[in-house]
Amino acid sequence: MRIQRRTGPFWDGVTGRAPMPPAAATLGFEFLDADPDAGWIEVAFAATDAFTNPMGEVLGGFLAAMLFDTVGPALLATLDPDEFQTTLEFKSSFLRPARPGRLIGHGRVVHRDGQLAFLDATLADVAGILATATATARVTRNP
Repeated sequence: MRIQRRTGPFWDGVTGRAPMPPAAATLGFEFLDADPDAGWIEVAFAATDAFTNPMGEVLGGFLAAMLFDTVGPALLATLDPDEFQTTLEFKSSFLRPARPGRLIGHGRVVHRDGQLAFLDATLADVAGILATATATARVTRNP
């Protein structure tokens, strides 16, 4: 892990100093690794049978939520303790069906210019990439 003693809403949740957000807990969010200086993060999710359609595939809405919870933390991991982010735009693409199990998200900050950040992410299982996403976010100050 490429972190030291970072603080702030994201890092406090990841390290257990604050509770994990309910949405992340629902998705089975697990922090794996990050390099805040390089602007990337690796996370895992537990896609359960409760997330599936009648075909036994994980619904695209859950995959999108997992991607959303990958691009956001990619930026959050880079921010100062008094900063947060607001997503302005999000787009996901589904490449192949996903089955219940452990899914790995890789997110990165593609470019940041002042308050605006451009992000992307992939979501994969053991066979390869399942879905991708891009997002635009604004860095804000915590109230």
